[in-house]
Amino acid sequence: MVMHLVKLCVGVSSVEQLEASMARTAASRRAAGEPAVSVHMTRMTPARRDEVENGGSLYWVIAGAIQCRSEIISLEPVDGEDGIRRCAIVMSTEVVRTARAPRRPFQGWRYLKPEDAPRDLGEGAEGGEDLPPDLRAKLLEIGAW
Repeated sequence: MVMHLVKLCVGVSSVEQLEASMARTAASRRAAGEPAVSVHMTRMTPARRDEVENGGSLYWVIAGAIQCRSEIISLEPVDGEDGIRRCAIVMSTEVVRTARAPRRPFQGWRYLKPEDAPRDLGEGAEGGEDLPPDLRAKLLEIGAW
């Protein structure tokens, strides 16, 4: 069975800002001769590691709602210079936009069952680009597109 993770995207106010950050990271890693992936460090390692690595994604909460996801490639243990073991969530640098799903603030990450995950939005499938942002967000939230 597949299991996803959901995490707050702290310090990021838009999907575009996350995409730009991930692109910079990928370019920097590529220039250093490393794989062009995105890595996010977290304190706790998921106990359901096999399920997360079996096709799971990290769903990002931006501005109070899940808005996108990144495919998880692996979960790697990392020992910090301070001696504390952490978990590196290694992800694809592709950001897949999803239907908005409101989330309250929380610490760390949470599991997200596939049936509870918001649907992906396809190219041009969103609609409403000419609407005011607040109205468009509400329509996306209720599943208008």
